[in-house]
Amino acid sequence: MKKRLIQISGFLLSTLGWLFVSCTMAMDSWKESQLGGLGGSYVIKVAWYWSNLWKDCFVDSTAVTNCRDYGVLWSVTRVRGLLMGGLAFGFCGVILAFVGMECTYIGGSQRTNNKVLFAAAVFHFLGGALDTAGYCLYINRIAITAYNPKLDPTALRYSLGTPIFLGLVGSFLIIGGSILYAIAVMKSLFPEKSKFYNSRPYTNQQSRSRTLYAGYYGQSRQSQSRLSRHSMKSGVSKSSQVSTISQIEDRKISERDAFV
Repeated sequence: MKKRLIQISGFLLSTLGWLFVSCTMAMDSWKESQLGGLGGSYVIKVAWYWSNLWKDCFVDSTAVTNCRDYGVLWSVTRVRGLLMGGLAFGFCGVILAFVGMECTYIGGSQRTNNKVLFAAAVFHFLGGALDTAGYCLYINRIAITAYNPKLDPTALRYSLGTPIFLGLVGSFLIIGGSILYAIAVMKSLFPEKSKFYNSRPYTNQQSRSRTLYAGYYGQSRQSQSRLSRHSMKSGVSKSSQVSTISQIEDRKISERDAFV
C-alpha cells in the first residue's frame, strides 16, 4: 500500500509539472517592458512590449496589438529546443509510468513493472533537467540585458513574466516525481544495497555495554550453577567451591576489560 501511494504521488507530481511546462509554451509575456506613462494635459500615452517563444508584440494605449512572428522550423532557438526536448522526454515518461505502476495492472511481472517505472523516472528526470536549463537560459539573457551598464539608456529593459515562474515550478515538480518513482522501486531492483544498509543497525554505547555485561556474566552464572550441582553430587567442600568461582570471575572480568 505504501509503495502504491508513493507511485501515485510521483505520477501526479510529474504529470502536473509536465502540464505546467506545456502551458507555458503557449503563454504570452515571457518578458515584458513598459514605456510611457507620463502624459500631457489630455491623453496619457503608454506602450507595452512583450515577447514569448514564438512572437514579439507591441501594444499601444488604444489596445491595438501588433506582432511579429519568429521563425519556427528553420530558426529554433536554444530555449525552444531545450523545452521541446524536455516535453518529449516527459511525454515518454508519463506513458512508461502509467504502464509500470502497480495500480494500473497493465505491465507484466512485478520486476518488469519496476524496470519500466525506473525507466520512467529516468525520462522524467532528464525532461525536468532540460526544462530547468531552458528557463534558466532565458532568465540569464534577460538579466544580462537588464543589468548591463554598457547598454544604451534608450534601449528596452525587459522584466520576467509569469510563464517563467510557472515553468520553473513545473520543472521542480517533474524532478520531484521522478525521485519518488526511484524511491518506490529502489528496494526491488537493487536488493543487495538494501540488505547492506538494513544489516547494519545503529546501537548506542549503553546497549553495547549491556550486551557485553549479559554475555560475560550470563556465562559466569551458568558456570556457577553447573559447578554447584557438580559439587553437590561429588561432595566437594564449600571453601573449594568458592575459590573456584572466584577464579572464574576474575578470568571473565579480565577478558571483558581486554575486549572493551
